[in-house]
Amino acid sequence: MSDNTKKERRKFLDKGLKLGIAAAIGGLGISKITSKLNAKTNHNSTDKMELMTVDGTLIEVDSSEVLEVQHAEHDDEKYNVREGIPNRKFVMVIDLAKCKNALKCVSACNKHHYITGENAWIKVHRMQESKDTAPYWMPRTCMHCDQPACVTVCPVDATFKRRDGLVLIDNERCIGCRFCMAACPYSIRVFNWEEPKQGEMSEITMHLGGETPSPDYAGMPSRIGTVDKCDFCPHTIKNNELPHCVTACPNGVFYFGDKYEDTVTNGEETLRLSKLLTDKAGYRLLEELGTAPSVYYLPPVDRLVDFEKGLEDYNEFQSVEKPE
Repeated sequence: MSDNTKKERRKFLDKGLKLGIAAAIGGLGISKITSKLNAKTNHNSTDKMELMTVDGTLIEVDSSEVLEVQHAEHDDEKYNVREGIPNRKFVMVIDLAKCKNALKCVSACNKHHYITGENAWIKVHRMQESKDTAPYWMPRTCMHCDQPACVTVCPVDATFKRRDGLVLIDNERCIGCRFCMAACPYSIRVFNWEEPKQGEMSEITMHLGGETPSPDYAGMPSRIGTVDKCDFCPHTIKNNELPHCVTACPNGVFYFGDKYEDTVTNGEETLRLSKLLTDKAGYRLLEELGTAPSVYYLPPVDRLVDFEKGLEDYNEFQSVEKPE
């Protein structure tokens, strides 16, 4: 808010409007209420609105005099990539019954984070519990643990956990010690032993979005001698959009949402998180370690896809083809 605007608001309040009224109406515009309180308005409607002041007094105003306005931005309220989004707790649910190894999630993740080859952040594994059970496909992402071992061991605060549950890496700080990789029980992190081979992508598309390298966009670009991993796409979350893996999956395998709101969605359907996990016996990997992962899996029962079709795209230990 500019200094002039602040002065005008002070003048306005000094002319007779109680501060309690301003607090009571919160996000509603107060500029036109001035005329109503001074009995100078000429455009009244038949609808009335009751507002309560901080001392409990009810006042009645004409609803036509109340406008919705945008709140001014203050420095302390701006989005902070290391703090995250307050009052949110992001979670992911992966339905193993739906995965057929289409690899669209991997391709989208690599494209939007400018990564290729064996350093892909999402990998899809061929799984089979025993010779007597049917095989299935299992996508693996970072678990974004509530008790992340990687954060505990990082000596330079390069890897950190936000208040909304996301665990991110600041590759401006990363010194390549790989302590976090050793501490992670899920082996999800990757190390850039050389400059990422991104082909034309690194020159043509890297800066199209106008973003600057930050933990919010950790793969822009990846750097030699640093660690990378899945980040749940914080650059899309802050714009109220789903992560790229969720929107790219053609089979609705990935659900993403807010644990506090008890809601997740795959873009096609929105479900209650608690009911989904209860009804389909959701579980978390290595939960007994006390890491409290934010990623849940639904067992591969009542499968909707043919496992054999996924073998056409299966390439062990390499998520996508490297550029020429």
